[in-house]
Amino acid sequence: QVQLVESGGGLVQAGGSLRLSCAASGSIFSINAMGWYRQAPGKQRDLVAVINSGGTTNYVDSVKGRFTISRDNAKNTVYLQMNSLTPEDTAVYYCAARGVRTVVRPDVISDYWGKGIQVNVSS
Repeated sequence: QVQLVESGGGLVQAGGSLRLSCAASGSIFSINAMGWYRQAPGKQRDLVAVINSGGTTNYVDSVKGRFTISRDNAKNTVYLQMNSLTPEDTAVYYCAARGVRTVVRPDVISDYWGKGIQVNVSS
């Protein structure tokens, strides 16, 4: 089984910064892509940023130039550096690992999600 654990959330004033981390653990053979999604109250869960194993990134337009996603493949860890935060960034942020193969069953490809971490940006 694979577990994802997020850390680094909290409360910050508008204009401030936070850095989220997500570590994947378990009998992991490989992970194709890791990413961050967010869900604000009353809204659907949306993609924020994603990075594949080769380092290619993709961001939602609203965070381009403010957020940076990075990844440590050796540690199966993904980071999200969030700068110039606004109240509109307030949400629960979820880490996702897509296209995961485990050591025990490398023929099976699965997706995994973290439990989510709260980010609050005050005005």
